[in-house]
Amino acid sequence: MEQVLTLVCKLNPTSKQIEEIELVLRAFADACNYANKQVKPQVTSKTTIQNMVYHDIRAMFGLSANLAVRACARVGANRKTAKQKGKQVLEFKPTSADYDARIFAFREKDWTVSLTLMNGREHIKIHAGNYQRGKLKGRKPTSAQLCKHRDGNYYIHIQLKNEPPTPIQSNKVIGVDFGRRDIAVTSNGDKWDGKQINNARDKYSRVRASLQQKATKGTRSTRRRTRQILQRLSGKERRFQQWLNHNISQSIIQDALKNNAIVAIEDLTGIRERTNQKPRNKTERRRSNSWSFYQLRSFLQYKGIKYGVEIIAVPPAYTSQTCHNCLHIGLRSDKRFKCRNCQWCGDADLNGAKNIAAIGAAFVNQPRGSNGLYCSLSTDSSGLLKAHTVPQGQCG
Repeated sequence: MEQVLTLVCKLNPTSKQIEEIELVLRAFADACNYANKQVKPQVTSKTTIQNMVYHDIRAMFGLSANLAVRACARVGANRKTAKQKGKQVLEFKPTSADYDARIFAFREKDWTVSLTLMNGREHIKIHAGNYQRGKLKGRKPTSAQLCKHRDGNYYIHIQLKNEPPTPIQSNKVIGVDFGRRDIAVTSNGDKWDGKQINNARDKYSRVRASLQQKATKGTRSTRRRTRQILQRLSGKERRFQQWLNHNISQSIIQDALKNNAIVAIEDLTGIRERTNQKPRNKTERRRSNSWSFYQLRSFLQYKGIKYGVEIIAVPPAYTSQTCHNCLHIGLRSDKRFKCRNCQWCGDADLNGAKNIAAIGAAFVNQPRGSNGLYCSLSTDSSGLLKAHTVPQGQCG
């Protein structure tokens, strides 16, 4: 199985090249919108879409043959993603265009990319950092995406395909318990406090509310100024959360490499829908809905593939209520857990992580489990293993 690594490099186009880039981004978006309107929404096959609108796209929007093909493929791919979420594709914006090997090339000798635009081929200088240069050295990527970011600058997203290492074969399992107060707690005792991100979320929420109130009551200049500030603040909270999840996932994967272990995590699919049905105040609902457990799960997934660490998802039922020491139901009070049977007392999240590790070990070592700990795993839409509990005796 190949893993795709995307490298983002800033472009340094001339004024003429900027005009060409704007033209191709607009034409690509218009072609996608045309195909999306002309072809029935239930059609998701890129080949079918291409057969129906390819010649019209070439004639109407002036795209090259390969760009027209990529536009049809973009519509098909977006429709498949939307279908999985039960939605429909409404509109394409002129912010990106897809490139393949026939219309894109990377040249290491002068650190430029060659792109087919509206009026021919252009060589555009790129700004590449040490990380990007190290990854691109000696490589010949065959696909990329031309993008216009929110800062108004142009970037090339270069895709590199790598063969990941063979996953670690081990009987050791590190369990990871996800939470809001502690973002992650491992069965080895490592934990990452969520106080920092919760404080950041509350701060940005207060700032946004204050600015929006000023915008509704202030003068025209005040409204313009508050909109500028809101735009500047936009994405800061998201980027901070992303940075934090990257660091947490990297630490967990490195710990698994060090201990030659597999990582087991909770399958929390649908937890937002379940918790939102409970009566809660506005602040608690906002904090719960901004909990980025799925992003952390996806970061663990792709880092696990990259380093050869297997990631499995296990059922979360009763992992926080069962004593890992004797497998009896205990008492959880806030962050503390006490077993009524063996009298073990300690951190509730650590206890949950140890239970997750035990379930993961039962799956890895004994398909039928032991002491009632058993599970059957299948793959969800993201490609990560999804857990399903099954009756004893039916777990093959």
